[in-house]
Amino acid sequence: MNMVTPVGHPEPLLAALRDKLGAAAVLTGSEVPARNCNDWSASLPQTPLAVIRPLDAQGVADAIMTCRQARLPFVPQGGLTGLCRGAAPEAGWVAISLERMTGIEEIDRASMTMTVKSGTPLETIQKAADEAGFFFPLDLGSRGSCAIGGNLSTNAGGNRVIRYGMTRELVLGLEVVLPDGTIITSLNKLMKNNAGYDLKHLFIGSEGTLGIITRVVLRLFPKPRSTMAALCALKDYSAVIALLEAARSGLGPLLSAFEVMWPDYWDVITTRAGVKPPVAAGQGLYVLVEAQGTDESVDAPRFQAWLEELMERGLLADAAVAQSLAQTQAFWRVRDICAEFGQVLGPHISYDIGLAVARMDEFATRCKAALASGIKGCESVYYGHIGDGNLHLVSWVTGLPVAQQPKEEMDTIIYGLVRDMSGSVSAEHGIGTLKKKWLGHARSEPEIALMRTLKAALDPDHLLNPGKVI
Repeated sequence: MNMVTPVGHPEPLLAALRDKLGAAAVLTGSEVPARNCNDWSASLPQTPLAVIRPLDAQGVADAIMTCRQARLPFVPQGGLTGLCRGAAPEAGWVAISLERMTGIEEIDRASMTMTVKSGTPLETIQKAADEAGFFFPLDLGSRGSCAIGGNLSTNAGGNRVIRYGMTRELVLGLEVVLPDGTIITSLNKLMKNNAGYDLKHLFIGSEGTLGIITRVVLRLFPKPRSTMAALCALKDYSAVIALLEAARSGLGPLLSAFEVMWPDYWDVITTRAGVKPPVAAGQGLYVLVEAQGTDESVDAPRFQAWLEELMERGLLADAAVAQSLAQTQAFWRVRDICAEFGQVLGPHISYDIGLAVARMDEFATRCKAALASGIKGCESVYYGHIGDGNLHLVSWVTGLPVAQQPKEEMDTIIYGLVRDMSGSVSAEHGIGTLKKKWLGHARSEPEIALMRTLKAALDPDHLLNPGKVI
């Protein structure tokens, strides 16, 4: 890697940028906020040399050119809710924060699109779509904090991928600033546009290593008029697969979520987190099924009849159907309480992997046994979206702080098994630096070589977020 050595005194260049962009745009020394020193990972924070906070793409380009003049590495930052240090700085770097680049620029009702600035929180976009009579389906637990630019940079997944796809499928156009300061504005609204390469896909999922996204054109969808949810208990994983097949065929396009929880997860949330179980304990697995439609008078009876048929077939050991919005939210709390595992379990390590749906229970069984036998006192719990091939797990050794958790040993066991089962070491969280060592477990050498070729072509000096992903 051709790293460039920083110049000795960048202060005059930063001062000139402050004069150009305004005093609030460039923060140095004690002005640097603690939030800009890390993401949500458990890694040690690093204070950047400066935080630059532009208001538009030209401001981002000016910031990049200043960094290039000073030969300073720079990292783009959004909501900083990532878990892999993709947006975290190193000492001596400059952070280019998009936190002031917020707002909805346009909602085009005819094309069903929304144009937004990249620092806009996901929840703001969801609410704006709702108020306009539309629906934006991307949904994450960090919705109030994460920024849409970061969602694109990591190709975020979330709860409704099974119906709407990953973030990549929700984007039509974008504006991006390249590592040399060039502004590429391609705010396309067309569903069909095969005029050359679809350049947006270079940047979606690239974790801020190929360019800095500044504006986005998002797809909107008709607002669901009905939401049905059921929490089901099943005897084993073969029944889970049968339920998924029945949901796909019986609910069709109404199916919006299929969340699976293993017994160890169920035990943690009911005995340690105090969640009141809506279905009987002691079953093999638990599944939250959600369906969204356009006519409650038709959709709700159809959903009820579908469940009753499954009960009559003996596929479900138990099931509870939400009778109100409050009950639907309570069902989702059963699944979303994993966000509180820090308080419930104490220090732990989180994992986000992709696997063939048919082999997930095999992985959970083998992984739990391997962790318990390979690491003294190691516990683990398993849960995930499953319908879209995404399994989450957390592992920990009770009584140890995060810094002393045997993460390297856990990584070796978990990612080794992922490789053996032809899975992915990252289903939706990205690679950053924390998973960089394991990228070869999911990507071939030719694939990684091509990634390096793209990086070298766009950022030959390796100043934009260097050392991340590859």
